[in-house]
Amino acid sequence: MRSIKLTRQTWLALTAAVVFVVLALLIAVLPVPYVVYSPGTAYDVLADADADAPIVVVEGIPTHEVNGKLHMTTVAVTRPTARTSLPEAMLAFWLPARDALPRSAVYDPAKTGDEIRAEERLMMDTSQQDAIVAALREADVPVEELPMISVVIASGPSNGRLFPGDLILQVEGQPVRTPEEVRERLRDKEVGTSLRITVSREGRVVNADVTPMENPHEPGGAAIGVEVGVGYRFDPTVNFGVSHEIGGPSAGLVFALAIYEQITPEDVLQGRSVAATGQIGPDGRVGRIGGLHEKIAGAEREDVSVFLVPAPNCPDLQRLRTDLELIRVATLHDAVEGLAALGDPARSAEVPRC
Repeated sequence: MRSIKLTRQTWLALTAAVVFVVLALLIAVLPVPYVVYSPGTAYDVLADADADAPIVVVEGIPTHEVNGKLHMTTVAVTRPTARTSLPEAMLAFWLPARDALPRSAVYDPAKTGDEIRAEERLMMDTSQQDAIVAALREADVPVEELPMISVVIASGPSNGRLFPGDLILQVEGQPVRTPEEVRERLRDKEVGTSLRITVSREGRVVNADVTPMENPHEPGGAAIGVEVGVGYRFDPTVNFGVSHEIGGPSAGLVFALAIYEQITPEDVLQGRSVAATGQIGPDGRVGRIGGLHEKIAGAEREDVSVFLVPAPNCPDLQRLRTDLELIRVATLHDAVEGLAALGDPARSAEVPRC
């Protein structure tokens, strides 16, 4: 039986092949510090969901039939606890409507995945409340602005007596209208003396007795261990059937439009399929968002004809090719007026576009 004798060149070729395979495997499995953005799902917030009800439901005020579709656009993003391979990152760089950004530019490395998800959910909750206020104000529905408990310090005297979301009505029987008025009332109180605070909590008026401690930031002053911001009181209630997997503030504009469309007789959508994105403040101002190219690509998968774009984002779309009508909006009022004018042939040319 003859033995096969390998030459030096054969050994080099085999070694090189093995090294190549090992390197290819390492490239495929080793993570790189990037986050991949790709088009997500576009949800019609006025359509029947699995619970046989619209995603945005308004109660406690007369509502009107909706004529059209209104899509909330999303972006599929690498989660904080997931990892991206080099091939995935390279594909995101080259494929259209996708992107790859350094992980440190997207997620704070000092925070855990749970902390990041909690922040994203908080931003979603805040956007929903701001959307309600913006929509009600645009529809001339009364909204009362009041000081609100935003944070309760666990080691402070208010823990278990006051709660985040409480709207402060009175301090020691004296009405208060702003956070500064609350702080002024507290400055005059003695440390260790019981203080009565009247709040509105989930529609009920509640009295809470709190004993102030010394203010660590103002020697001689009193503090009750809370942070006070601005809150709102109104009659309607709005329920958002949005998955907890969706976070961030960029659905504010579409939420506000969904509420406005239901509580006014005005036919904003006019039978069209509309998509939108943008942060919104309680004053109706629309703010810049990220992932716009991916959101437009997601909307293009649906039967969408109009896309509302935050005005600060319009420069990002100079090289984008799309058949969608891209309407520039700086406020909720711009969105309502732009959609109305778009449906009027005599005014369509006046609508600001990106």
